[in-house]
Amino acid sequence: MEVSVKQSSGKDTGRKIILNPEVFGVEPNDHAIYLDVKQVLANRRQGTHKSKQRNEVHGTTKKFKRQKGTGGARAGSRKSPLFVGGGRVFGPQPRDYSFKLNKKVKRLARVSALSYKAKQNNITVLDALEMGAAKTKDYVNMLNGLDLNNKKTLVVLPESNNNIYLSSRNLGHSKVVTASDLNTYDILNAQSLVLVEASLPIIDKTLAK
Repeated sequence: MEVSVKQSSGKDTGRKIILNPEVFGVEPNDHAIYLDVKQVLANRRQGTHKSKQRNEVHGTTKKFKRQKGTGGARAGSRKSPLFVGGGRVFGPQPRDYSFKLNKKVKRLARVSALSYKAKQNNITVLDALEMGAAKTKDYVNMLNGLDLNNKKTLVVLPESNNNIYLSSRNLGHSKVVTASDLNTYDILNAQSLVLVEASLPIIDKTLAK
């Protein structure tokens, strides 16, 4: 697949680049995508939810009514889950939601997500992206020049750049990642993928067979 290389201002450089078919031209595997996205979201869960059981709530264990003759069921403690203020039965407990996923499945999921973006023509390649200072206004102007200001974008850099990251941090519809940190969820969550040309060899090295 051929893609035109643009400047950060939105002007066409006149050059075209061929995207690696092993990364951007495979038959997508939806189940691999599902598993990888599920793992990404599961790994983000804190798992700190907690409710108190009957042995943890504050209350007396004194038998507060007689065993027989009341017309009601037997009860020996105010901590019983049947009463207001009692413990909770089978409530949530702290746990780790993360799970293992094979490297080949994760690779297949990422190349499938990238192939979807390529088929939908939602990939933009920039020759370079530099910012001398952290200014959100300059970053927004860049998106306007690429006609992407009203779209959810994922900008992929070859290496971390603090000025670009800080410039985009206040924008809820745009995210900046490095090529080595690219994941399936971020790719699919964005409407448009903006790749700096220098990041393509890193993506190819990581994902090509």
